[in-house]
Amino acid sequence: MCICVNCRHLDNCTTYEFITKQHNGLLKLSNMIFHPTNTIINANINKKHGQVFIDWDLIECLSFVEKPGNWLK
Repeated sequence: MCICVNCRHLDNCTTYEFITKQHNGLLKLSNMIFHPTNTIINANINKKHGQVFIDWDLIECLSFVEKPGNWLK
């Protein structure tokens, strides 16, 4: 699971923007100014009914500051 969802920096993080784009999401955040340090992104490759799916998750980030439910807004 991506730790971004409970991160205080969610609204302006360049790594979160990258992960969202990889999920083919349209990101409408305007201030991508925060560049986290020492991040590890996990790309899980799955195959179902002949199609390949990639699930991107940020699993480690030294800049992580917990803010539970931040992504719910």
